[in-house]
Amino acid sequence: MKTHDDVIKTLMSRSGVKAEVERIEREEGELLDALLKARHEAGLTQAELAARMGTQAPAVARLEKSLATGKHSPSLDTLRRYVQACGKHLHLQVS
Repeated sequence: MKTHDDVIKTLMSRSGVKAEVERIEREEGELLDALLKARHEAGLTQAELAARMGTQAPAVARLEKSLATGKHSPSLDTLRRYVQACGKHLHLQVS
């Protein structure tokens, strides 16, 4: 029986899979950069942002960490609330 690591290694050896994983990681990195920039420009700590979002600071920390690690993708509603709490507007572009 293959281990999880064996399966990942096999999948990542396929050029199409590897390219897609790299694309997703790049996009999530760009999203995290944009969110952190918005929070910084608003001069907000995670706790202050959380209060504006109606949640707790650990939830904001988890959201930011999840984007940094690529382990979870937040909902569009969550991203919208984060951005609005920073005094910004969320604009989506589909290409």
